[in-house]
Amino acid sequence: MNHLSAFDYVIFLMYFILVSAYGFWVYRSKKKKRTDTKDYFLAEGSLTWWAIGASIIASNISAEHFIGMSGSGFAMGLAIASYEWMAAATLIIVAIFFLPIYIKNKIYTMPQFLSNRYNKTVSTLMAVFWLLVYVFVNLTSIFFLGAIAIETITGIPFNVCIVFLAIFSAIITLGGMKVIGYTDVIQVFVLVAGGLITCYMALKLVAEKLDAPSVLASLPLLRSEASDHFHMIFARGDKFYNELPGIAVLVGGLWINNLNYWGCNQYIVQRALGADLKTGRSGLIFAAFLKLLIPVIVVIPGIAAYVLYQRGYFQAEMLDAAGTVKPDHAYPVLMNLLPAGIKGLAFAALTAAIVASLAGKCNSIATIFTLDIYKKFIQPEASETRMVSVGRWSVVVASLIAIVIAPALRSFDQVYQFIQEYVGFISPGVFAIFLLGFFWKRTTSRAALTASLLTIPLSTFFKFLPTLTRGTIEPIPFLNRMSWVFLIIIAVMVIITLADPKSKNNPKGLEIDSSMFKVTPAFTIASVIICGILAALYTVFW
Repeated sequence: MNHLSAFDYVIFLMYFILVSAYGFWVYRSKKKKRTDTKDYFLAEGSLTWWAIGASIIASNISAEHFIGMSGSGFAMGLAIASYEWMAAATLIIVAIFFLPIYIKNKIYTMPQFLSNRYNKTVSTLMAVFWLLVYVFVNLTSIFFLGAIAIETITGIPFNVCIVFLAIFSAIITLGGMKVIGYTDVIQVFVLVAGGLITCYMALKLVAEKLDAPSVLASLPLLRSEASDHFHMIFARGDKFYNELPGIAVLVGGLWINNLNYWGCNQYIVQRALGADLKTGRSGLIFAAFLKLLIPVIVVIPGIAAYVLYQRGYFQAEMLDAAGTVKPDHAYPVLMNLLPAGIKGLAFAALTAAIVASLAGKCNSIATIFTLDIYKKFIQPEASETRMVSVGRWSVVVASLIAIVIAPALRSFDQVYQFIQEYVGFISPGVFAIFLLGFFWKRTTSRAALTASLLTIPLSTFFKFLPTLTRGTIEPIPFLNRMSWVFLIIIAVMVIITLADPKSKNNPKGLEIDSSMFKVTPAFTIASVIICGILAALYTVFW
């Protein structure tokens, strides 16, 4: 039965009041007499390392993980955790090589970097691409998955759930990055605590239904009952090979996807841009440790739901109206079985993830639109107060657009895969532009512009280009498509740059020296620990 008890609502109300009150307190106590754009969009200099790390994870983890990744856990198993575990290694690379470049060059937005390094045309084109992806893919999918989850758990109509999420996230977003950053600390604590409790209860349910002697004993039981769900690497010919194509997960397209997401993505990097280098790096390494936990919180419950479904439980709950199994129902179904109070906490955790991610993405949409579109092309003489106001209104407009489009996602089976694939249409080009812009001084604006124009057509071409594999015609896995598009764009950019004699003395090339990339002993130790954990995980679950 889809409902929350009175006790669950009390728990959730306590969470809602706590976050809103704390956000209001942060807003009032840290408010300047005159709020400027750096303060509103970046919380310049005021976020601590733990606030930066927590805010990065809160912005990243959302319904697409609790619902979408758990659904992928139900369908394909532990392999989907590669997105999280490889992200931990990616954050180390970003902290060492990307962040010092941004901070040294006083970068506040990704389009600003492109404008400084290349020209306004490249910057504007990519700003438009980012806004389209953030609104039509990221924001829309979070609203959709969040509303579906809340509807499944509470029985409240889908449209009412979306409006509630929009209002709650607006309370956080309109206070600026300081409010988002510090309230995200509470959000992360709630989502991790609630997620771990839900995981524990899912394993306890497996133990009860399958007669395991203890909760811990249910883990090896899951592996024996669903051995095909405990492989990190899919072989060619596996039905999920197109989603996670074999060794490409470790040495191919997933790196392009992750490095673009964590290193060239406004709503992720933005948290660290207002800090000094040491604080920013500490925040990123803290976020890397938190990423190691996420599969435990969301993927294991999905596998537990799969095992129980195979044993005859949840036969009706996992079906849609047409009688088709919907993997994305897995997490809400498990939550509905939690006892009163615990269910309220789990519901608060899910809501925390949704709202924090909505707030983070809305703030980045506002930042890019205000600083890189409005300020440059609509009203160059706009005052600081005016730009903050425009940023707030852009949040409202973006949310309304996403709310209108969100119901169209009902046609997708695994929304998490939808997000990864369609963001991947621009990822190869974006990462190529940033990578060569960072580390090859000769890279020209013409090469970057060509790359930005090629990335979507090339990605579309490879999407509809079938390959002949073992006598059958199959689509190219999207991670492999990303690799091919990235390599082609890199080659094109190199050729265009070398053909331009002026590139030898490119005045916009970045000055890079090795001292920028030196790290502290503590950072080195933390990085080694993370890499050791990853090596152990892939060795055990290969």
